[in-house]
Amino acid sequence: MNNWESTLVAPDAPLRDALVMLNQAGTKVLLVASPDCKLLGTLSDGDIRRALLKGGELSSLVSEAMNEHPHCASATDSTESILATMRSAALHQIPVLDERGIVIGLRLIDDFLAPTARDNWVVIMAGGLGSRLRELTKSTPKPMLPVGPRPLLETIVRNFVGQGFTSIYIAVNYLGEQIEEHFGDGARFDADIRYLREDQRMGTAGPLGLLPERPALPILVTNADVLTKQNFGAMIDDHVGHDTEITVGVRTYDMQVPFGVVRQSEGRVVAIEEKPVSSYTISAGMNVISPGCLDLIPRNQFYDMPSLFSEAVGAGKLVRTYNVESYWLDVGQPHEYERANADFAALFN
Repeated sequence: MNNWESTLVAPDAPLRDALVMLNQAGTKVLLVASPDCKLLGTLSDGDIRRALLKGGELSSLVSEAMNEHPHCASATDSTESILATMRSAALHQIPVLDERGIVIGLRLIDDFLAPTARDNWVVIMAGGLGSRLRELTKSTPKPMLPVGPRPLLETIVRNFVGQGFTSIYIAVNYLGEQIEEHFGDGARFDADIRYLREDQRMGTAGPLGLLPERPALPILVTNADVLTKQNFGAMIDDHVGHDTEITVGVRTYDMQVPFGVVRQSEGRVVAIEEKPVSSYTISAGMNVISPGCLDLIPRNQFYDMPSLFSEAVGAGKLVRTYNVESYWLDVGQPHEYERANADFAALFN
């Protein structure tokens, strides 16, 4: 059973805090509980939205928006019984209680369902220098830095295998021998792992030119420093369903100006905004690429993803975005590496 403790929220917590917890927990529900862990209700994103539509505010209490009569499972219920309840009520998760109504777990629908086998290749770009974490990467490639009890790249590989993707290529360069020694042929991870060996820096798309043959299906390409709970099968299905040539995974990134911003016209103050927030759509470092687009990639030279996207658009190919709304973290800066280790136990253990 997952680390359900991260989903516990007090009834007197503000909805603003609950939204942050929902995002960090990576689940679709929070368990509203008393100090002794007695279940009082559940809270989903939908519950919060409905409360706000009825006139509530982000400062309103969790108890004002929670579902007071959620479906629950008992510790003595069989797997078949729990799964039947979840299917009949269209639940993605269900709290598990003991005979006193105390929370002892949270079962997810994914706990019961075997992953759908996916024949799509996965290419993980792991050849970077890790310059932003230089003090840590002098003798260890960034993908092999420990996050929780294992290297970051191992969690990424296990995540793909857990979702049914077992044909994996890893592009290696800087200290790549450490990666190859750790993963080998992938057998101990229930995967078939092969390597794209860069003799020189080849960018974020160039290593795709080293693939031994053209794949029969769209491929997933991801960076080796992205920690995520993304459902990659859903991303593939969206790509195929829209007859897309390239799907670019994106996220919304907010940046707040730490000062009051003055709007002026010819020296006259028009308005003043106190610490405004600007939103940007950023690349999430994960893409789906159809086989035909691989022909655009030059062989044996440096080539980045933005160049591939631009060439594909110029060639009249359909390039679309896909919103990555699940947990996502680019482990590039020291503070992000610290956060990855802090988040690991709750999300990936």
